[in-house]
Amino acid sequence: MDFIALFCTGAVLAGGLYWFVWVLGPAEQKGKRAVDLSGGSISAEKVRDNYRQYWSFFRRPKEIETAEKVPDFVDTFYNLVTDIYEWGWGQSFHFSPSIPGKSHLEATRLHEEMAVDLIDVKPGDRILDVGCGVGGPMRAIAAHSRAKVVGITINEYQVKRARMHNKKAGLDSLCGVVCGNFLEMPFPDNSFDGAYSIEATCHAPKLEDVYAQVFRVIKPGSLFVSYEWVTTDKYRADDPEHVEVIQGIERGDALPGLRSYSDIAETAKMVGFEVVKEKDLAKSPAQPWWTRLKMGRIAYWRNHILVTVLAAIGIAPKGTVDVHDMLFKTADYLTRGGDSGIFSPMHMILLRKPVAPSES
Repeated sequence: MDFIALFCTGAVLAGGLYWFVWVLGPAEQKGKRAVDLSGGSISAEKVRDNYRQYWSFFRRPKEIETAEKVPDFVDTFYNLVTDIYEWGWGQSFHFSPSIPGKSHLEATRLHEEMAVDLIDVKPGDRILDVGCGVGGPMRAIAAHSRAKVVGITINEYQVKRARMHNKKAGLDSLCGVVCGNFLEMPFPDNSFDGAYSIEATCHAPKLEDVYAQVFRVIKPGSLFVSYEWVTTDKYRADDPEHVEVIQGIERGDALPGLRSYSDIAETAKMVGFEVVKEKDLAKSPAQPWWTRLKMGRIAYWRNHILVTVLAAIGIAPKGTVDVHDMLFKTADYLTRGGDSGIFSPMHMILLRKPVAPSES
């Protein structure tokens, strides 16, 4: 009888683990599996050390203003978080307003399609994805517009993931990925028919540097749209709680420093763009973008327990627990920023590169 009870208990535990890892799997069913979590291009035994190096960056705040140090810092961050993002969030590493009656995946896709609709491209046009990650937006935009999309990301591991996903989706003829720094793009002048960036330029130490590169590589008369992370008009630098929230977002998302919404258009004009339209897509009547974080609390705890178990038995790198804990805390700061209205991850700006008089 004891043997039968022990066998049944073992079977229940095994079945629970199977359900926990393989059936529940990722929050978005097309993401990674928990058993495949890694440190990106970082070897498993060095994940924890790299995590500590990442945090040491914030203990030397003057280095945040040193442009040449930031790319390595951002690259380290995405080695640490890419698998966890894909596992728990899916292939699109950004937010979108909630849409009644639509799933998070559907709302995300519509948010991405809007970006390419704004830049008015046609099938066969060659457009640039500035900070493409593992390519979720790229694939949605290519499928929607039939334009040829070239993405750039600084992280080699994300390049590999994006190319794999592109091929799996049957979109590798429309989607290409380049490993590079968007502050020094490896593309010729006037070589793209348009460009977009979805919550990526926030990683640039100086926004004018990445905007100048986009301005250089797109053709005269073409459009560039960016969804920017900003502090809003409700943010008060003399409010300790506001400062805590914004600094928490910066530390947990590899940001050299969040910008004010009021700086975006001026920066764009400084490098030569014409401002066509500017709007915070997070403002009413848009539904809250942060509900996805609130509704995911049970999933976060479930995932954290799972990561802890996988790290303890040697399947996931030891430092994965630290990284997941960091992202869990960052989700709280993002939620507080959204609830209070002091932060927006989707301040949209639509820009045009002017046509020279001789070209018009």
